Amino acid sequence: MHTIFIDDHGRIRSGWRALIFVLLLAVFTIGMSAFIGSAADRLGFRARLDGRAGFAYNSAISLIAAAAASFVAVRMMDRLPFRSIGASFTAGWLRHFVFGLGIGTATLAAALIPAIAYGSLRFSLTDLAASSLAEPLLTSLAVMGLASAFEELLFRGYFLQTFMRSGLTWLAILMTSGFFGLVHLGNPDAGPISTTNTMLAGLWFAAAYIRTRDLWFAWGIHLAWNFAQGAIFGIEVSGLTQIARPSVLVESDGGPVWLTGGEYGIEASIGCTAAILISIAAIRYLPCLEPDPELVEMTSASEEATITRSVS
Repeated sequence: MHTIFIDDHGRIRSGWRALIFVLLLAVFTIGMSAFIGSAADRLGFRARLDGRAGFAYNSAISLIAAAAASFVAVRMMDRLPFRSIGASFTAGWLRHFVFGLGIGTATLAAALIPAIAYGSLRFSLTDLAASSLAEPLLTSLAVMGLASAFEELLFRGYFLQTFMRSGLTWLAILMTSGFFGLVHLGNPDAGPISTTNTMLAGLWFAAAYIRTRDLWFAWGIHLAWNFAQGAIFGIEVSGLTQIARPSVLVESDGGPVWLTGGEYGIEASIGCTAAILISIAAIRYLPCLEPDPELVEMTSASEEATITRSVS
């Protein structure tokens, strides 16, 4: 029975560590939602939280809860400092983030090409003045920044990394990518192609994380992908429309759905499938992406790096 729960290094096995992290996340989410929600109610703030504001509110609570759960889990079970999660300001964090923004935007542009060339996907410039777009674009950027940061911390943070430290990287990637696809099944107009592409996106973001061992590169890709879709091109973001309106361009989509994505957005198209696969391959050969040696040590399985590194 002892070996079921404890490994040869005297630590809780990775599967149990991941389960405990999920339980911690649930506890922190419920606690923070109740505490912050009570305060918001007393101030009369939550009554005004609808649409984009409500999405931002929930994303912020989820991000804080995920950070708190990660902090407790990584220090108590893996005996590592919180910076091992990859959200600290290492030497290359800004370069990785900027590269991520570029890769996310370029991949979206590639995904749109087949739908524009062979489908009926078209774009026209909005009739709103530039001065009227500044505030909603900044708001969309903040909202999508919170949401994508939470998803990266959840799926490419502690859950993935604790399995990596046990030498189970591929299992962790497949699990987190599968979960990433499944949680989007409840989005409006989700279907087989959109779910497959979302799982591929999980592989894409995981490949980005493994290349740099920090979350900045993956977050940059994720943020740029979502922001360019919704705020620039006016496309539904995973079937959602309320988080990025108005947009710089106005979309016109008459199908076919398998090529343009229909009401779910370009993420439900085969062009998206091809673009993500190409981007995954390209990430391996990108220059100027060097992981921090300390992060490599703290997220590798060699001699269970956590055994020799104390929390500091």
